[in-house]
Amino acid sequence: SGYVWGRYMIIYSKGGVKGKPVAARIYLREKGIVLRLFLNRIDEHRAYLEQAPLFILEPFINEHGRCHHCKNDKAGQCKFRKTYTLHNNLIEKCNGFTFEFPQPDLHKLPDYLGLLAEFYPVKRKGRA
Repeated sequence: SGYVWGRYMIIYSKGGVKGKPVAARIYLREKGIVLRLFLNRIDEHRAYLEQAPLFILEPFINEHGRCHHCKNDKAGQCKFRKTYTLHNNLIEKCNGFTFEFPQPDLHKLPDYLGLLAEFYPVKRKGRA
């Protein structure tokens, strides 16, 4: 789509950890905003996703980023493949394609924040 190379981008990373993995990027384009989330271990969050609104679930089940077993497929193992099951359907996505939510708006913000909280929970330090 070309938005990856846009002029403006906001990057959110998880603080307090080594390497600060990126959780989300928001691309500001002339024709709108795109939210990209970087999510792993999808099967661990299956119950949450299967109950989520369709606009949250859609990037996980749509055809965008489907794995086509490209040249990185060695003996059935691809280090770039995300494999998970939602609604009893096996889904394989190429890790090079993150979960994209086009045209996010403020009405959907609580659901996006809920999704981030599900995948990136705040860990409370124990009291001494």
